[in-house]
Amino acid sequence: MFTGIVTDVGEVLAVTPRAEGLRRLRIACHYPRASIMDGASIACNGVCLTVVAAGEEDGRTWFAADAAAETLAVTTAGRWHNGTPLNLERPLRIGDELGGHMVLGHVDGLAEVVARVELPDMARLIFRAPADLARFIASKGSVAIDGVSLTVNDVQGDAFSVLIIPHTLAATTFRGLRAGDVANLEVDPMARYAARLAETR
Repeated sequence: MFTGIVTDVGEVLAVTPRAEGLRRLRIACHYPRASIMDGASIACNGVCLTVVAAGEEDGRTWFAADAAAETLAVTTAGRWHNGTPLNLERPLRIGDELGGHMVLGHVDGLAEVVARVELPDMARLIFRAPADLARFIASKGSVAIDGVSLTVNDVQGDAFSVLIIPHTLAATTFRGLRAGDVANLEVDPMARYAARLAETR
């Protein structure tokens, strides 16, 4: 379980193909090496990955995780390469502040950036959601884009807009997002459960 509050921006150091469609990712981060244990979960651009190894190199911590075929197909992980920056978040612990919203790290699909509007120190991003996910997105509701908890400003059909404040621009990979890019989208789990309850009545 995560909150969508990014705590580090990491970098893909290596992508190694493995058997049965797996890819092993080695990712650099600024987390203390001693705090990363095998089996731990780390959200990488909103994708919950399991640590299988960790170490230090050139004074920087790294961890390795395997991405399966489904993850590579449904998320942007299949496009990551050496040098790709990633929003990172460690799991929520009991007693931690819930600053964003409940994020599972289970990406629902890809959202396309259809426009970026530059504002003083901020940016407005307009995304297009897959048709089957658009119904879960509502004005003033929450979404996770590349692992970042955001408040939806406006919804028009399958398009929705979010405002990226100065801190988020500085602390995440959003400063590099442009029209035509795609990002990992996780809808608010509460919206999904509410829709399911309505369907079963």
